[in-house]
Amino acid sequence: MKVEIQSKKGLTTKLSIVIEKKVIEKKMEERMNELQKKISLKGFRAGKVPHSVIKSQFGKSIYGEVIDKVLKESSTKAIEEKKIRIAGQPKIDLKTFGEGKDLNYELIIDTLPNINLKSINNLKATDYKVKIEEKTVNTKLNELAAQHKIFEDKKDDEKSKLGDQVIFDYSASIDGNKFEGSEGKGVQLELGKDLFLKGFDQQLIGVKKKDVKELEAVLPANHPKKELANKKTKFRCTILNVKKAKENKVDDSFAKVMGAKNLIDLKKMIQNQIISQYSNLLNSITKKEILDQVEKNHNFDIPKNLVEQETLVITQNLNEEDKKKHKDNNEKIAKSRIKLGLLLNEYGEKNNLKVSDEEVKNEIQKQIKGMPGQEKMIFDYYQKNPSATQRLKGAIYEEKIIELMKSKIKLETKQITLKEAENLIADFNKQNINQSNIKKTDSPTKNKVKSKKISKK
Repeated sequence: MKVEIQSKKGLTTKLSIVIEKKVIEKKMEERMNELQKKISLKGFRAGKVPHSVIKSQFGKSIYGEVIDKVLKESSTKAIEEKKIRIAGQPKIDLKTFGEGKDLNYELIIDTLPNINLKSINNLKATDYKVKIEEKTVNTKLNELAAQHKIFEDKKDDEKSKLGDQVIFDYSASIDGNKFEGSEGKGVQLELGKDLFLKGFDQQLIGVKKKDVKELEAVLPANHPKKELANKKTKFRCTILNVKKAKENKVDDSFAKVMGAKNLIDLKKMIQNQIISQYSNLLNSITKKEILDQVEKNHNFDIPKNLVEQETLVITQNLNEEDKKKHKDNNEKIAKSRIKLGLLLNEYGEKNNLKVSDEEVKNEIQKQIKGMPGQEKMIFDYYQKNPSATQRLKGAIYEEKIIELMKSKIKLETKQITLKEAENLIADFNKQNINQSNIKKTDSPTKNKVKSKKISKK
């Protein structure tokens, strides 16, 4: 095999590669030997079909297979021989080929740029720490108590009102006919939440134990049985019990129900959860502050093919009109992504950073612990999607690089209030709302603390 660098222009290298015909002929012979053992043709014993017959019937297809294999093997070897750092899939341009001829082709390669990493020691960024006041924790604690009401029996002659819990059996019919799912036993409804059918709760206001109440409701449009969707339905409800909400005393007993040791421990868990919610968002601000400076301090050519591929990813869900309208902005975002990706990768390699399989497993376990009841779904997702595992590994690798950068730069720690954190996050979202590489984040105040989310781990 002869390999010559034909030209170099920017980040594009063109190689000229020649494979002598005797190499092709040898590989043809090897392939026919393999096929001879498998092919069975009328008039010949198994494994004894002559090469000439095989070639006459399958010659073109065998040649195609051989050439394809030779191209893959020789292009890989050529790239290794010339120590080229490729960016994306090289292109092959066949010049001469055919049985009895040398194989001559050009390999057009987009190469990665040589990056001269500059020192980051003088970069500055702010590491925000949220200070959570006790009144915020108490507010969340009260919300938690409200979500976990305790109900006690009302007197037999006491009528139900909004906020009460009604337990009942029902029998339903449409046009006098029963249907699948038309009966229910021991149904519990908290009046006012409207969790059963629209308007159903309101019709149960004023009932008492042992009452029989007939009412009407419309089945939902998304009912599993299409023939029942939007059907007017009559319900005959037998009231088994009526309960009223009991004041939920926020004490050590309540804390234990929530999975904490005592009330102090529960408050600490809530505080840590709020801090965690805000920290993840504030870390994104710090990260962008660092990366903006890193990107600005480096200037190098970016492989066009990588920019084109990234632009396709960014615009894959846009129509043609929007693609044209935002073409320049999308290309700018794509270039920024590629540039930062190359810089981070270079920084990781220079500092010999690696991600072990154990670290990936630990991260998956963290996700599992954070989503109780969905353990199998998460585990199966990563088992069946190697690309998802690879993306997770990439995210861990990037986080390691960012943490190393933080240890090198001038990082100022700043304590801020909850309100200041919300303003920072809102400004961050506003500034980056049109950049598809920055995901808009909701204010943590919208995320109510739920018992199943609280974890000491």
